[in-house]
Amino acid sequence: MRSRVWWGTTAVVLGGLLAAGCGSGDGGEASPAAGKAVSDGYPVTVTDCMGAKTTFSEAPRKIVTSNASSLELLLRLGAGDKVIGTGFPPGKGTLPGELDAPAQKVKVLGQTVIPKEKLLGSGADLYIDTFANMNMGGGMGDAPTEEEFKAAGIRHIYLKSTACAAQSKSPVTDLTAVEKDITSLGAVTGTSAKAKELVTGMKEKADAVRKAVGGTGEAERPTYFFFDYDAGTKQPMAVCNRQIAHAVITQAGARNVFADCDGDFKPVGWEDVIAKDPDWIHLGLRNRGSEAANKKAFDEAQKWLETNSATKGLKAVKEGHFLRIGSEQTTIAGVENADTVEAIAKALYPGKVG
Repeated sequence: MRSRVWWGTTAVVLGGLLAAGCGSGDGGEASPAAGKAVSDGYPVTVTDCMGAKTTFSEAPRKIVTSNASSLELLLRLGAGDKVIGTGFPPGKGTLPGELDAPAQKVKVLGQTVIPKEKLLGSGADLYIDTFANMNMGGGMGDAPTEEEFKAAGIRHIYLKSTACAAQSKSPVTDLTAVEKDITSLGAVTGTSAKAKELVTGMKEKADAVRKAVGGTGEAERPTYFFFDYDAGTKQPMAVCNRQIAHAVITQAGARNVFADCDGDFKPVGWEDVIAKDPDWIHLGLRNRGSEAANKKAFDEAQKWLETNSATKGLKAVKEGHFLRIGSEQTTIAGVENADTVEAIAKALYPGKVG
């Protein structure tokens, strides 16, 4: 299993700022503006987490992305040539195949959050924000206000599947919000045909898994713990029910052991994990830049669980039920969420999922 990294997620995910998928009905969908003639799919109107509308009469020409997750989506959509800068750039070799080379050519405006002045002076006409609708804080700098974006001529939109946790009123259990974000970006950038292709591919994989494991009763489904080794071993970080990983785990036919936790991530104690005694443990690590480095990191995470007095007695550890799947394609919204659903289901239901 290929593991990848967004260098943009480390501080943000652990700080709880990269939020869970929305459960709202509009979920990031784009729609033609009411009462106006439509030409080549425009005008297109999108909403933010609070329902504020942004209308596009034509495709943006100069886009800045907040991190590599939105950058990857634009590359997959065929709109990568419009990206003039990004924050939290992907490390070399961390995007798959043909996406890596063009990603490395994108100007880096910030190794972490793009400095406010640099973002406003970038010359962009669109900023795609993967983060929560709030200032980043934590010494990482303040986000521009909407008035400042407007004065700079920059329209500001969000990936709602990752930025709307505060407004989500129920657990996220499927990939609908991610699919809607892809559809919305396709409409905004004039790449709707490609967006439809990507979403169709995701749906086909998720539907195949659903069909294969759908007859398994809830109580019979394996319990599952996402172990964020990079978050530290002293105190584990639980994936809660508003995080996209919860949807991935649920879609794969497993039961997230911390499904009763409202929110995205929450620090817990090892005693909590021991009490849950999961059937399977997901070794979630960020990409180290090479297959050898990734294997070494996965080996280290597994060995820690096998030798630590608090965890070596866990059922999953004793039975060797580990999955080595990167954090990014599990906890960050994207096309590969569906691949992770498929990979988990294949491991948990051997012979049932093709």
